[in-house]
Amino acid sequence: MNGSTNLPPIEDLKQQAKRLRAGLSEDGDFISHSESLELIAKQYGMRDWNTLHAAAGNRKPPPISVGARVKGQYLGQAFVGEVLGVQSLSPGRTRVTIELDDPVDVVTFDSFSAFRRRINATIGDDGKSAEKTSNGVPQLVLETAR
Repeated sequence: MNGSTNLPPIEDLKQQAKRLRAGLSEDGDFISHSESLELIAKQYGMRDWNTLHAAAGNRKPPPISVGARVKGQYLGQAFVGEVLGVQSLSPGRTRVTIELDDPVDVVTFDSFSAFRRRINATIGDDGKSAEKTSNGVPQLVLETAR
Protein backbone atom coordinates (compact mmCIF):
# COMPACT_ATOMS: atom_id res chain seq x y z
CA MET A 1 0.00 0.00 0.00
CA ASN A 2 2.97 2.26 -0.50
CA GLY A 3 1.68 5.57 -1.86
CA SER A 4 0.29 8.68 -0.25
CA THR A 5 -3.03 8.73 -2.14
CA ASN A 6 -4.43 5.83 -0.09
CA LEU A 7 -3.17 6.98 3.29
CA PRO A 8 -5.56 8.21 5.96
CA PRO A 9 -4.95 11.60 7.60
CA ILE A 10 -2.21 11.74 10.25
CA GLU A 11 -4.74 12.02 13.09
CA ASP A 12 -6.41 8.79 11.94
CA LEU A 13 -3.03 7.05 11.83
CA LYS A 14 -2.31 8.17 15.39
CA GLN A 15 -5.71 6.86 16.51
CA GLN A 16 -4.92 3.51 14.86
CA ALA A 17 -1.67 3.37 16.85
CA LYS A 18 -3.53 4.13 20.09
CA ARG A 19 -6.08 1.39 19.37
CA LEU A 20 -3.30 -1.07 18.52
CA ARG A 21 -1.46 -0.28 21.76
CA ALA A 22 -4.66 -0.61 23.81
CA GLY A 23 -5.61 -3.88 22.12
CA LEU A 24 -2.19 -5.39 22.71
CA SER A 25 -2.16 -4.30 26.36
CA GLU A 26 -5.52 -6.05 26.89
CA ASP A 27 -3.76 -9.25 25.81
CA GLY A 28 -0.83 -8.58 28.14
CA ASP A 29 1.52 -7.35 25.42
CA PHE A 30 2.76 -3.90 26.41
CA ILE A 31 4.45 -1.64 23.86
CA SER A 32 5.30 2.04 23.92
CA HIS A 33 3.39 4.60 21.90
CA SER A 34 6.38 5.08 19.60
CA GLU A 35 6.54 1.32 19.00
CA SER A 36 2.86 1.29 18.04
CA LEU A 37 3.48 4.17 15.60
CA GLU A 38 6.33 2.19 14.02
CA LEU A 39 4.07 -0.88 13.66
CA ILE A 40 1.37 1.22 11.96
CA ALA A 41 4.02 2.53 9.54
CA LYS A 42 5.02 -1.05 8.66
CA GLN A 43 1.37 -1.92 8.00
CA TYR A 44 1.27 0.81 5.37
CA GLY A 45 4.50 -0.43 3.78
CA MET A 46 6.64 2.40 5.09
CA ARG A 47 10.13 2.10 6.58
CA ASP A 48 9.24 3.96 9.79
CA TRP A 49 6.82 6.44 11.37
CA ASN A 50 8.70 9.49 10.09
CA THR A 51 8.38 8.25 6.51
CA LEU A 52 4.67 7.52 6.94
CA HIS A 53 4.10 10.90 8.62
CA ALA A 54 5.81 12.70 5.74
CA ALA A 55 3.84 10.77 3.11
CA ALA A 56 0.50 11.33 4.85
CA GLY A 57 1.23 14.96 5.67
CA ASN A 58 2.37 16.04 2.21
CA ARG A 59 -1.03 16.05 0.57
CA LYS A 60 -4.10 18.17 0.43
CA PRO A 61 -6.64 17.27 3.13
CA PRO A 62 -10.05 15.94 2.02
CA PRO A 63 -12.72 18.62 1.49
CA ILE A 64 -14.66 17.27 4.50
CA SER A 65 -13.91 15.19 7.58
CA VAL A 66 -15.57 12.48 9.64
CA GLY A 67 -18.18 13.92 11.98
CA ALA A 68 -18.81 17.01 9.85
CA ARG A 69 -22.41 18.17 9.48
CA VAL A 70 -23.29 18.53 5.81
CA LYS A 71 -26.24 19.43 3.65
CA GLY A 72 -26.90 19.31 -0.04
CA GLN A 73 -28.84 17.59 -2.80
CA TYR A 74 -28.86 13.85 -3.51
CA LEU A 75 -30.68 12.76 -6.68
CA GLY A 76 -32.57 16.03 -6.58
CA GLN A 77 -33.64 15.68 -2.93
CA ALA A 78 -32.45 18.08 -0.23
CA PHE A 79 -30.79 16.47 2.79
CA VAL A 80 -28.92 17.19 6.03
CA GLY A 81 -26.65 14.62 7.63
CA GLU A 82 -23.36 13.62 9.23
CA VAL A 83 -20.22 12.34 7.52
CA LEU A 84 -19.45 8.81 8.75
CA GLY A 85 -16.49 8.02 6.52
CA VAL A 86 -13.95 9.74 4.29
CA GLN A 87 -11.37 8.10 2.03
CA SER A 88 -8.96 9.95 -0.26
CA LEU A 89 -8.89 8.08 -3.57
CA SER A 90 -6.68 10.23 -5.76
CA PRO A 91 -5.86 13.92 -6.02
CA GLY A 92 -9.17 15.74 -6.16
CA ARG A 93 -11.37 12.65 -5.51
CA THR A 94 -12.79 11.61 -2.14
CA ARG A 95 -15.14 8.75 -1.21
CA VAL A 96 -17.69 9.80 1.44
CA THR A 97 -20.30 7.99 3.52
CA ILE A 98 -23.09 10.19 4.87
CA GLU A 99 -25.81 9.24 7.37
CA LEU A 100 -28.92 11.32 6.64
CA ASP A 101 -30.96 12.87 9.44
CA ASP A 102 -34.16 12.07 7.52
CA PRO A 103 -34.37 9.50 4.72
CA VAL A 104 -34.83 10.81 1.18
CA ASP A 105 -36.95 9.22 -1.52
CA VAL A 106 -34.64 8.44 -4.45
CA VAL A 107 -37.46 7.40 -6.81
CA THR A 108 -39.47 9.97 -8.73
CA PHE A 109 -42.22 7.55 -9.81
CA ASP A 110 -45.59 8.46 -8.19
CA SER A 111 -46.72 4.95 -7.21
CA PHE A 112 -43.38 3.73 -5.85
CA SER A 113 -40.90 4.97 -3.23
CA ALA A 114 -37.43 3.92 -2.15
CA PHE A 115 -36.08 5.76 0.86
CA ARG A 116 -32.37 5.99 1.46
CA ARG A 117 -30.83 6.79 4.84
CA ARG A 118 -27.14 6.46 3.91
CA ILE A 119 -25.20 7.78 0.92
CA ASN A 120 -21.91 6.41 -0.42
CA ALA A 121 -20.44 8.53 -3.20
CA THR A 122 -17.25 9.85 -4.72
CA ILE A 123 -16.94 13.63 -4.87
CA GLY A 124 -14.44 16.08 -6.28
CA ASP A 125 -12.86 19.01 -4.46
CA ASP A 126 -15.93 21.04 -5.43
CA GLY A 127 -18.19 18.71 -3.39
CA LYS A 128 -19.97 17.35 -6.49
CA SER A 129 -20.07 13.82 -7.83
CA ALA A 130 -18.82 13.16 -11.35
CA GLU A 131 -21.81 10.85 -11.87
CA LYS A 132 -24.86 12.67 -13.14
CA THR A 133 -28.58 12.02 -13.29
CA SER A 134 -30.35 11.63 -16.65
CA ASN A 135 -30.94 15.41 -16.76
CA GLY A 136 -27.21 16.18 -16.39
CA VAL A 137 -27.22 17.25 -12.72
CA PRO A 138 -24.59 15.73 -10.40
CA GLN A 139 -26.07 12.89 -8.32
CA LEU A 140 -24.59 14.43 -5.14
CA VAL A 141 -23.98 18.10 -4.46
CA LEU A 142 -22.47 18.58 -1.02
CA GLU A 143 -21.80 21.62 1.16
CA THR A 144 -20.92 22.05 4.83
CA ALA A 145 -24.00 22.57 7.02
CA ARG A 146 -24.18 25.84 8.92
